Amino acid sequence: MRSKLLSLATLLPVSALWAAEEAATEVAEVAEKVLTLDVGNTAWVLTATALVMFMTPAGLALFYGGMSRSKNLLNTIAMSVMGYIVAAIVWVVAGYTLAFGTDIGGVIGFDSLFLSGIKVTDLWATGSIPVLLFVAFQMTFAGITVALVSGAVIERLKFSTWIVFAAIWILAVYAPIAHWVWGGGFLSKLGVLDFAGGTVVHINAGVAGLVIALMLGKRADYGKAMFPSSVTLTVLGASMLWFGWFGFNAGSELGADGIAASAFLVTNTAAAIAALAWMTIEYITYKKFTLLGIASGIVAGLVAITPAAGFVDTAGALVIGAVAGIVAFYGVNGLKKALKYDDALDAFGIHGVAGIWGAIATGIFANPEVNELGTGLLYGNADQVVIQIEGVIVTIVYTAIATAIVFKIASILTGGARVSADAESQGLDEVEHGEKAFNLR
Repeated sequence: MRSKLLSLATLLPVSALWAAEEAATEVAEVAEKVLTLDVGNTAWVLTATALVMFMTPAGLALFYGGMSRSKNLLNTIAMSVMGYIVAAIVWVVAGYTLAFGTDIGGVIGFDSLFLSGIKVTDLWATGSIPVLLFVAFQMTFAGITVALVSGAVIERLKFSTWIVFAAIWILAVYAPIAHWVWGGGFLSKLGVLDFAGGTVVHINAGVAGLVIALMLGKRADYGKAMFPSSVTLTVLGASMLWFGWFGFNAGSELGADGIAASAFLVTNTAAAIAALAWMTIEYITYKKFTLLGIASGIVAGLVAITPAAGFVDTAGALVIGAVAGIVAFYGVNGLKKALKYDDALDAFGIHGVAGIWGAIATGIFANPEVNELGTGLLYGNADQVVIQIEGVIVTIVYTAIATAIVFKIASILTGGARVSADAESQGLDEVEHGEKAFNLR
């Protein structure tokens, strides 16, 4: 018995040493994972960033430009292009730190103006991609969000006012909401699910567009027949948006994995079924299969699936997309006509309405088998729907109030926001830019 105890006593230090070595090895392995850049993830997010960048000065510019009248085509394109340009500058100066800097009271972030303190070797979150790549990826989101707002006010807004508005709005409206949802703010802590921008991008942009459209007033000839300059350009722009949206949604996983692949697939599925739904309801209503309607349906489906992309399966995507096509159709052809507001290119009718539906639908269809971070109503978590609605309401209220203040400031700083009656009649391409979209000689 004594010999056994002596043997055990001899083994205890060895066992303890072995356990300590095992623990140290595990810690080292975890540290290595955390601190090692993942080349595959980095390559994918670099690609996704380029895809999202392509969406604004190319995809959205053509989508919006083709729907405007020919005398305002260049001006409409310029507003998308300039929205991206302004965002690119404002974001690195202060937008990024306000959105993703160290959290202050769940409301705002702050600690890296001009990206100070961020090294090229710094890694984001789990350590798989460079922080500077994350900065660039999120910058493209800020760019397309503010550019989306322009669709509500084309053909009557001064270009100088637009530039000032875009710069202030990104800092005062977009960055705080991005922080609340994605940067560790109070909506994130509440449990709001928004994979790629239902609240941050689409509801935000749609509501902002509606607010400044109401403040700016209707176009002088609103209510008369206004024909788009080129449905061809609009369809081409919608196709570019569809292409870029794979970076938008699948890229938001920030990694090349199964969730990114699922987000890619459900994004495509929702866009396709929404286009079919819009086309069907349009034919029932007007007996026509318009390409403008199909393009609008594509975008509505993309908008609605955005917050849900990393949480739902293909069955959920089919329902989300189909409903999006229908509600956005009535947002454009019913709600706007009933309330008689001049949301020129339907920033609210498509992005606001479909964005609200998509955010709430995320709380219904989030499938924990797709992503353990999200469980919706159909999988036993009814509270998630309530949380999603709270997120929608907070976004709408803050965006509406803050946008009104920002637009008023921009208007004062530029001597009034609206172009003259003569300029509006002549067209903003020549008045604001001294150019024509098409020259016949």
